[in-house]
Amino acid sequence: MRELWINQSGNWFLWVPFLMAFGAGLYFNIANEPNFTICAIGMVALIILIALCKRVFVRAIMLFLFGFCYACVFTHIINTPQLSHPVHGISINGTVKNIDYTADKSRIYIKTDNGMNVRVSLQNNTPPPNIGDKIRANVGLFHPDGADAPESFDYARWAYFNGLTATGYINDFTITSHAHNNSISNLRDNLHRRAKSFLVDTLVLGYKNAVPDTDAEIWTATGVGHVWSISGFHITLVSAWLFAIFYLLFRAIAPITKRIPARIPALCCAWIGLLFYVILSGADVATMRAFIMATLVFVAFILGRRAISMRNVCIAFCVLFLMNPHFVMQPGFQLSFAAIFGLVWLWNDIRPKMPHNKILKIICTAVLTSVVATMFTAPFVITHFYDLPIYGLIGNLILLPIFSIAIMPLVCLGTVTLFIGWMGPINLAEYIYEICMNIGTSIATLPGATITMPHIPNTAMVFVICAMACIMFIRPIRIKINYIFGIILICIGICITALYPKPVFYVTNDHELAAFVGENGKLEFTKSRASNHYFTFDTWKRLNGEPIGTKNNRRKPNDGVWIYETPHFTLAYIQRFTPLSKKIVRMCRDENTDFIVSYFDIDAPQCNQKILRDGFVIYPSGKIRYVYHRRPWHIQH
Repeated sequence: MRELWINQSGNWFLWVPFLMAFGAGLYFNIANEPNFTICAIGMVALIILIALCKRVFVRAIMLFLFGFCYACVFTHIINTPQLSHPVHGISINGTVKNIDYTADKSRIYIKTDNGMNVRVSLQNNTPPPNIGDKIRANVGLFHPDGADAPESFDYARWAYFNGLTATGYINDFTITSHAHNNSISNLRDNLHRRAKSFLVDTLVLGYKNAVPDTDAEIWTATGVGHVWSISGFHITLVSAWLFAIFYLLFRAIAPITKRIPARIPALCCAWIGLLFYVILSGADVATMRAFIMATLVFVAFILGRRAISMRNVCIAFCVLFLMNPHFVMQPGFQLSFAAIFGLVWLWNDIRPKMPHNKILKIICTAVLTSVVATMFTAPFVITHFYDLPIYGLIGNLILLPIFSIAIMPLVCLGTVTLFIGWMGPINLAEYIYEICMNIGTSIATLPGATITMPHIPNTAMVFVICAMACIMFIRPIRIKINYIFGIILICIGICITALYPKPVFYVTNDHELAAFVGENGKLEFTKSRASNHYFTFDTWKRLNGEPIGTKNNRRKPNDGVWIYETPHFTLAYIQRFTPLSKKIVRMCRDENTDFIVSYFDIDAPQCNQKILRDGFVIYPSGKIRYVYHRRPWHIQH
């Protein structure tokens, strides 16, 4: 055992980003906000202690606590302004900072004169203003909603850490002053208007939602939906093309190549071009991860060092974590790093065992790359989207090469030729895209192309992530102890997921919308639609194992009161517009009624133990789990 422990000495650094991420993850999921002063002092003290301490276990605990404290301090420093209540038909003045083009509408980001950052949707194909224009707009604004159930997506938290104060809609606007700057945002907007192609919008400009919804479903079912989010796939292609161009160029310049190897100036110029591409694409978190990795690879090539290593991936992880610790909670970050960790592990651990025949080696590399990337990202795909594409390997092996050697280079070339008015490359790329769509449709319509998966609890995900880390980082001696640890931890995660109960009752924080699990196992809602809780229906359906996009089953209560009976508890839900004076007294006295949930705020001291408030879910056993909305990113009442 001592020999195994000593053998790990070179890999301790690889655990650093995971320890900090677990600490930050704990901070983002606790119910109440810790004291800022204590966290700030603790963070400084931990930095000093980590530098001085030599004990591995003690340092690991300190890194975990540092991640927790750093996330707390960062949260209070950014202090994104909050919208206290929804507003309609108000006039705002501000500057257009960005425009996000989706398949059916434009979303305008406005920096208001009073310091708020708002995103408003422009409907009815109204031409948007230019980036940098100062406008006066009539808008309706809403505070981003919090989570609808425990461990579900918290949009309010995402908006807070992305500097977004409110979302809403825009009725009309007037341009008070036109833009006169030539920023990168204006260049992006200009390229969008010239190209009028969602391929340019997604593969070059980084607009994730520009792909039509029907097409996006096909790409998700075939497992290649990641091509529409600029990440390692795109950065690798662009950096390779740029390096090849500049390398051939500098090889032709004898005065330079006589003094230094041509690869050095070629790598420097390629890096500058890559930086421009990253900025042009909007610099999303997955793009930044890939760019940092590419930078480390370029530096390694210049210095003649090993380019692809776990240490470089961990450095990129730490850099992004320090930029914004909330990245660790975002799907793009998790999927991106899961894939790159898996691929680097594959490259280092399995590549020496590849066949020597070049053709077989290429085939094995392509297959294993798709398999490993799918395996390492599958837990995160299920956690965030609840669907797993079964034929993802087939889709990647068939479609990714077409994107790599045809669509992506044609779109990039077409983006350049736009300035001389030649649309030929983009038109050809769109033609090839239609061919890919036909292939993708054939794959997506195969039996069982996508299966709905159960909710993976946070506890189970911790075990799964630790399993992956053990497989990648533990150095075995004689027996493959890393695989043994990994399999044990994965089995624990699977058992936790299998035994984790599904709620039988859901209610929103304002009690406007509630849902019960009916006799057929499907959710029955108190309303068939609710504008204030548009996405809540799908969230609850996913947690209940139902497909989304289906009709919301509504069950009308008698006299505005629902009585929901289960073997372990009986609940009364009082809907809106219901007289309470007599009914509340009867419910309070009824010994068979365990819980009372009301749309109204009831003040009944004689049965406060029965009255449930705030958002929560109830499990079959009668256990209540609340959805807390008392953090800095929620509206403070």
